[in-house]
Amino acid sequence: MPSLKEIKGRIASVNSTRKITSAMKMVASSKLHHAQVAIQNMLPYETQLEHIISSFLAAEVNAQNVFTIDRPVRNVALVVYSSNSSLCGGFNANIIKVMLQVIEHCKSKGIGVIVYPIGRKVAEKVSKLGMTPMGDYADMVDKPSIKQCISLAEDLVMKFKNKEVDRVELIYHHFKSAGSQVLTHKKFLPFNLEEELERDHERDLTSTIATRESQEYLKKHGQRRQEKSERKEVTPLNDNFIVEPDITTVLRQLMPKLAHLMLYTALLDSVASEHAARMVAMQTATDNADELLRELNLQYNKSRQQAITSELLDIVGGSVNN
Repeated sequence: MPSLKEIKGRIASVNSTRKITSAMKMVASSKLHHAQVAIQNMLPYETQLEHIISSFLAAEVNAQNVFTIDRPVRNVALVVYSSNSSLCGGFNANIIKVMLQVIEHCKSKGIGVIVYPIGRKVAEKVSKLGMTPMGDYADMVDKPSIKQCISLAEDLVMKFKNKEVDRVELIYHHFKSAGSQVLTHKKFLPFNLEEELERDHERDLTSTIATRESQEYLKKHGQRRQEKSERKEVTPLNDNFIVEPDITTVLRQLMPKLAHLMLYTALLDSVASEHAARMVAMQTATDNADELLRELNLQYNKSRQQAITSELLDIVGGSVNN
């Protein structure tokens, strides 16, 4: 059994660790709030752009162009979103696991793979695999910028047009709420407009609290919200609208904007998911520290009572002998 001094030292150590995890949880909560505001500011543009494109599709417009044509796949580019730091639960481990599965699957079929790492953790893993990361985009995670997403999208589109890559895929966490982040692996190029417009848009941008009760609530009511959102139907802007100069030219201008939006949305979702995962991890660590402190205090009190009882017995035994 450990001595009273050892138990007291361990209590002090756990208390110190608890202060750190509690402070990190508060910092992650603040950063999550800012990330949610960034997503909320982006939503009006996303809504209007998708409404324009979906209106064309509802009018049975032929949307085929260089961005939407499939071709035989010989080379694949992966855009993988992770964090720059750790202590965020299984956030990075899950991303890296899916990336490794995709790389292994492509290599088994003789398909070449290049990786665009958005985040230091995935860049380090790519380097350990002996692959060369396609650029350094770690600063995008700390300070999300639409300009950097536009530059990356233009690079990917140029490689796709020049047939240097035949498919581009995204791997990231879709932010649904502070307690729910969905690991997503989807095709970026060539575009599948119908799938892109029908993707999951559900997000809770009002709360930074992730408790066990809130997660249970999401499980019970998530399906109901999904069914409600599926009832919305897109209709054309009107029965006989005129597009100038022509629909093909307009769509040719809208497709790059949709590409920019997809990369930027994935970046904001990933950043918000990282802070949410870190907040939950630090909350769990703080709760575990509280439980450990209760056990240590109980053990300390029992050991101290035992020591006092032993001393009293020695005193009583000595007085009887005298």
